[in-house]
Amino acid sequence: VQLQAFGGGLVQAGGSLRLSCAASGSIFSPNVMGWYRQAPGKQRDLVAIITTGGSTNYADSVKGRFTISRDNAKNTVYLQMNSLKPEDTAVYYCAYRVFNTGYYWGKGTLVTVSS
Repeated sequence: VQLQAFGGGLVQAGGSLRLSCAASGSIFSPNVMGWYRQAPGKQRDLVAIITTGGSTNYADSVKGRFTISRDNAKNTVYLQMNSLKPEDTAVYYCAYRVFNTGYYWGKGTLVTVSS
């Protein structure tokens, strides 16, 4: 499985960014796709995940600001990030897994939010 992410960059606090990630290769359904992030010196943490059926799970820190969605026909997941804060600065990793197996990871895309 290969995961290619797009959409990172530099934005001012209060701004918005949209990340997308396309999965290719041996994709099975149902599955889970989503985003994790890792800030400098910190562990990789959940941002949001979504199942093939549309069930979602968000980190408390992004609820109400970020929205995850997916296009199952394109094996693509999106993360709309609004009201960005400097503490959202991190490398964002796209993730894919089939239930009860380990994650495949993308290479990561840097999101920098300036104050």
